[in-house]
Amino acid sequence: MKKLIIFIHCLALLISVQAQEDVYPAKPYAGKLFITNGTIHVGNGQVIENGTIEVDNGKIVRVGANITVPADAKVVDAKGKQVYPGLILPVTDLGLKEIGSGVRGSNDFSELGEYNNSIRSIVAYNTDSKIINTLKANGILLAGVTPQGGVISGSSSVVQLDAWNWEDAAYKMDNGIHLNMPTFVSHPNRFAAFAGIPQSHTDPTKEALKSIDEIKDLFRQAKAYLQEASHKESNLKFEALKGLFNKSQKLFVHADQVKQMLIAIDFVKEFGFDVVLVGASESFQIAELLKQNNIAVVLSDEHALPAAEDDDIDQPFKTPAMLQKAGVLFALNDEHAESRYRNLAFNAGTSAAYGLTKEQALQAITLNSAKILGVDDKTGSLEAGKDANIVVSDGDILDMRTSIIQHAFIQGREVSLENKQKQLYERYKYKYELK
Repeated sequence: MKKLIIFIHCLALLISVQAQEDVYPAKPYAGKLFITNGTIHVGNGQVIENGTIEVDNGKIVRVGANITVPADAKVVDAKGKQVYPGLILPVTDLGLKEIGSGVRGSNDFSELGEYNNSIRSIVAYNTDSKIINTLKANGILLAGVTPQGGVISGSSSVVQLDAWNWEDAAYKMDNGIHLNMPTFVSHPNRFAAFAGIPQSHTDPTKEALKSIDEIKDLFRQAKAYLQEASHKESNLKFEALKGLFNKSQKLFVHADQVKQMLIAIDFVKEFGFDVVLVGASESFQIAELLKQNNIAVVLSDEHALPAAEDDDIDQPFKTPAMLQKAGVLFALNDEHAESRYRNLAFNAGTSAAYGLTKEQALQAITLNSAKILGVDDKTGSLEAGKDANIVVSDGDILDMRTSIIQHAFIQGREVSLENKQKQLYERYKYKYELK
């Protein structure tokens, strides 16, 4: 009898633990849906007071202030609330890295070798990541899943964050190739001298230029290979770069220093690539040049110290407004491991306090991101013909005090906002008799 009681207790504990982690993807919703009476932030700068969004089979049909709602329609009343496009996290290792360096088996974000052109991040994307549900609860509904490591890391893909597997999640596959630009600055280990570790005396500029010559040589060989009518043998590394030359893919260059970004401009001039700079903390110094060469930017470290010692202490906060003024297409990102990417909207909120309007800041995490990722025909704004990727918040989504997400829809499906952190919050409220 005692063993039976212990078994029942263990089973109950197992069920309770599993119940805390069971968050299921939403089923497809067929039919019409109306989100009414809310303040609609379209994502292109337009705001509609007391507006209505009509959705039919997952697509936005109409957005406006005077839309008649049928009596038998499914309605979400957003009276007193703010309605936004789903936020987009443009460059992230979400679903590829779960517990950082602590548990290797939970990570699949980097491959051995320097030139991994043919590596595809989408097939490693883990839809069961516990981090994903915390992002949905913060209004982030899409992400650009990106590999890391080496000189060329491989290809990224855009995913929607409510899926059973990577095939379901795929929103746009292999939209970009990611290149890590060699650094022109050495970063000596200041603790090495105390430990007796010899420091390298190689010239970082010389080493960087050597690596850049190798990268350019790779692109030149790939171009020559792809211009041939037929091949006796296929070269997977060259085949993987085909999209860069036919403009179906963009080259995402991870670079912060001005010298690195000038090399990226050379790629545009020599090869005609569509280039996006990622990181780009010094991009404000050459904003006009970036605009002239039609180079987009994904800013990664808004909540950070400035890149250079003589920069203004608030330079990372001001950079978005400087790019906006220059006419550069830019998006905001959140790569901080501590926040696990959930502060995306609040990064935009900071930029709104340093020169951007609220709608411009919103656009930097919605429509601009969609344009850079090549999915603006399907998402990024609340316009007719686009997917119904919609977030309803109690208040301003850019302000952590009022950003309380009440509803989220991906392609018209209302997705669960439940997550491990919310469940633990409720669990310990119960333990300490706060509920």
